[in-house]
Amino acid sequence: MQNRLMGVVEQATMKSSTPPFDIGDTVDVHVRILEGDKERIQIFNGVVIGRSGSGSREMFIVRRIVQGEGVERKFPLHSPRIADIIVKRSGKVRRAKLYYLRQRSGKSVRLKERFSSTGTSTEAKAAKAERRAARVAKKEKAKAGV
Repeated sequence: MQNRLMGVVEQATMKSSTPPFDIGDTVDVHVRILEGDKERIQIFNGVVIGRSGSGSREMFIVRRIVQGEGVERKFPLHSPRIADIIVKRSGKVRRAKLYYLRQRSGKSVRLKERFSSTGTSTEAKAAKAERRAARVAKKEKAKAGV
């Protein structure tokens, strides 16, 4: 009984659509800021280094470097203060949490980019097959010459 009630309450507080983003992605988080009686939107951009929780309690951590100093902010995914989340680029990572980026500085903080579109992957496969064929032809030519 209680789980069903909690589910109903959580559904009421959750956003209908959230953009799909993953750990390692560079995102722009549009945050609503109240200044007196005025409201404005401030953009916080950085790399998503972790996600935690589930349902309406889901959170994500965004890290960026400001004047040589690392700044991290933890955002609730379904908060009404979050106006929008825009994914700038996807990073290729092999970890669920990127806390190791805290000890890094300079170029070692950068992540390789992940290309997920199908057109790009077919082009990459075709280029790889072409390089392989050229390498095999070169070996055969060298073997025939010896």
